[in-house]
Amino acid sequence: MNRVAAIASRLTPTEEFRRTQIPCARDGARLITATLLTLLTSCLFTIQASAAEPQLKIQAHLQPAEGAMVGGLVELQVDVLTDTWFTSAATLPELKLDGALVTPPDGQAQHLNQTIDGQSFSGLRYSYLITPNVARRFDIPALTVSATPGQASTAISAHSQPLHFSAAQPPGFMPGETPLVASGLRLSQSLINSATPLKTGDSITRQLTLQADGALAMALPVPSLADVAGLSRYLQTPQVTRLDDGRGNVLGGQRIDAVTYRIDKAGAYTLPAIAVKWWDVKAQQSRTAQVPAVTFEVTANSAYKPVFSITEDLQQLGRNNPHFSTRWLLWLALLAVCIGIGYWLRPALMRARRQWQARKHARQLAWEQSAEFAWQQINPQLQARPAQLSALYLWLRRSRLGLQLVNAGPRLQGLLRGLYGRDPQPAQTLAQLRASLTTLHHQAEQKAHKPASALRPLNPVQEREFP
Repeated sequence: MNRVAAIASRLTPTEEFRRTQIPCARDGARLITATLLTLLTSCLFTIQASAAEPQLKIQAHLQPAEGAMVGGLVELQVDVLTDTWFTSAATLPELKLDGALVTPPDGQAQHLNQTIDGQSFSGLRYSYLITPNVARRFDIPALTVSATPGQASTAISAHSQPLHFSAAQPPGFMPGETPLVASGLRLSQSLINSATPLKTGDSITRQLTLQADGALAMALPVPSLADVAGLSRYLQTPQVTRLDDGRGNVLGGQRIDAVTYRIDKAGAYTLPAIAVKWWDVKAQQSRTAQVPAVTFEVTANSAYKPVFSITEDLQQLGRNNPHFSTRWLLWLALLAVCIGIGYWLRPALMRARRQWQARKHARQLAWEQSAEFAWQQINPQLQARPAQLSALYLWLRRSRLGLQLVNAGPRLQGLLRGLYGRDPQPAQTLAQLRASLTTLHHQAEQKAHKPASALRPLNPVQEREFP
């Protein structure tokens, strides 16, 4: 002990500090290494999770799952779920069912959060509204839905499971009849008179409003707005809308029908009562909603004149002895005959027209290839700057004078020497040439009337026509 104390007393303060700090430094290095390994492992798991493709799940449900009725409402709920997020709206297929009215989703959806196999998913719920029109089994095929979740390179498609349901006819309705099935129904009417009191020529408008809870607006029945003797009926376009809660949830449907009756005769009138039979889902029994009949009286109006007077029309047409103008019948018969002859002669007229056009084209072509046509081009070419002689040579060729200048006479030869000789004088020579065109043409005509020699030239020259 004394030796240890002596050694300890000989240690300097620095050595003692180092001896006590070495174990602490080793423990710190181990701690840092463990922390780095933990962070590296966490990063690897994070990279692996981010590299995996996002998932897309499609779930389908029926509400109600059982107890569907003809004319009732069945909701097909389609849940589109992903484990990330959506970058755009999902694309849902079109659904058609024979014997049922299907309303596709309107773009509004309900947000969802679910846990599937311990993993969190979020998404949207879309609803197809189905109203069966016949009592039978309905098979809903698997629906293919495509969407683009976050971190996905392209759109992903997934399928829902097939579903089916059966619709039964409510009690109290005949087979083949499409009843109105609702959880509540309200039927009301309102009247609008164009004048008070009513006289002939005035009008009365009857408006019916039908509201049904838990039913599609398109499935609401059309009320019977019948004709009434003495009144002219004018139906207005119905207003069909849906009832919702303002957040996209459909509560029911509404239909507003209106008819306007114009009063043609004075007297007492009754618009019949209107009833709507429907099935109450809550009470499970059939009910009838009804509006009462409307009764009103109309007084005569001496100043009223019908818009279309049938009596006057019959008098103009000759109600007792109807006749038609013979002159007009003859004109119509003549017109029919002309149309028939034209139709019958149409092929011959078309052939004659084509032949006339062919002859016209041949005459034009013969004229363009004649000597006179070439003669008419000489003077404009001589007046051009620079002057040209191609038309002159073409005229010589077509006048059968040949292309040799000796055949054109000594006068033309002298003129051409003034153009192409040793001492050319183009301006003076061209003026003399234009002045000599009449004499040149006369000489050509005289030569053309002379009998041709039977002997061929000793040195024939191949002549070609200048363009």
